[in-house]
Amino acid sequence: MILEEMTMGEFEEGLQRNRSVLIPFGSVEEHGYHLPLSTDTIQACEVARKAARLVPLFVAPPVHYGNCRSTACHPGTISITTDTLKRLLKDIVRSCRLQGLRNFIILTGHAGGAHRMALQDAGEELIAEFAEIRMAVVTEYDLASRAASGIVETEGDSHAGEIETSRIMHSHPHLVKGEGKREYPAFPAGMLVRNKRKYWPNGVWGDPTKASAEKGRMIEDHVVRGIVELVRMMEEFEE
Repeated sequence: MILEEMTMGEFEEGLQRNRSVLIPFGSVEEHGYHLPLSTDTIQACEVARKAARLVPLFVAPPVHYGNCRSTACHPGTISITTDTLKRLLKDIVRSCRLQGLRNFIILTGHAGGAHRMALQDAGEELIAEFAEIRMAVVTEYDLASRAASGIVETEGDSHAGEIETSRIMHSHPHLVKGEGKREYPAFPAGMLVRNKRKYWPNGVWGDPTKASAEKGRMIEDHVVRGIVELVRMMEEFEE
């Protein structure tokens, strides 16, 4: 049940079947010279829509912006503050609750540390505010990296590397511009630096040259199954 495509009558009917909603969070962030700025959003939305075909589930329109620190100096990255991110999540959940939804899965395609913690903090504040709701905050890339075990060849692969390149090659091949180059960031340990691009020039963390659409398909299938399992667990969860 894709919210942006539904009428209000279809929404009312959907509530009779299910009160769970998945809210995708992404980013507008560089992903090397070969992947689109919307990579994180694309990945979260793809698996959300596929999961909704397997279990009754509302899928909300994505929040396209996130908090991006390590890529803030790279061309194309548009970041919001963690305070703004928290307010967005809380406002969306409060409004969804008024519409009758009760189970909230926050699926973030962006895996930045401050970004994830902001969503986690907002979720904790919401479950303290409303006793009748359930919440899960899940980083999509964590699901993907676990699923990639035995599929990908690159050790320590992460941002715009073998995993993400494979997935975009599978779902949106027309958005892949070349194959990218192997790279790992070299930030000085413990130091906060202003010019982050100096230590991470091309914005790749891993080896996109080892990517393939077939690897992307297998990884995505694993992630979809993980979300389906989470939906079912959440609907039975009791504290």
